[in-house]
Amino acid sequence: MSKPGFWQEHATRLAERQWDTEGIRARLNTLRQNGFAVQRPDLEAMQNNRAEVLDRVQLRGEEYEYLTHSCAKGSALALMEAFGLGNWEIVRSMSPFPGFGMTGGICGGVTGGLIALGLFFGSDDPEDFRGTERTMTAARTFIALFKEELGSIMCPDLHEDVVFGKYMDPRAGRENFAEFQEARGFEKCAMPPGVGARLAADIILAGNDRGGP
Repeated sequence: MSKPGFWQEHATRLAERQWDTEGIRARLNTLRQNGFAVQRPDLEAMQNNRAEVLDRVQLRGEEYEYLTHSCAKGSALALMEAFGLGNWEIVRSMSPFPGFGMTGGICGGVTGGLIALGLFFGSDDPEDFRGTERTMTAARTFIALFKEELGSIMCPDLHEDVVFGKYMDPRAGRENFAEFQEARGFEKCAMPPGVGARLAADIILAGNDRGGP
């Protein structure tokens, strides 16, 4: 069962949030300098404080979307930071993923979450089919949960049913982009990557509880 009313209200709150832009930027600059895997996280401690961890990962997903103007980078950066995953080349590769190249496709909050799940559950060995199986299981769980929360994984549906009341398509032209900005689009669109980051983090923690999804 989707929860559009709850998330509609949250998107409205995000439009009114006072964003600590300099603090967010400073945190990302530290990640750029030090990388994501300087210190592996203590997963057992994270499991013992799961609610706090999930709240923080959701917040980071929102903040990083707001700063980067990319829902895919927002969700993935929050997860890569939390779990010590990946590198900045992976972040760069996600540049075309919001709205699947802004074509009206899959939300970047989903694709960023999937990339992080692949980094955590997958394998460096291309013939490690068990690693592929783990990742696919996690991905199917994640997509189902995202749909349950927001009703869809598609950018136009999320715009229309949850975030704005209609599909904004900010890449369709200058007028569309101006309307998107006026509607506090970058603020409100922080909501789906926050949700995606939170759901993926919960799957990672649950999977680690039992040795894999």
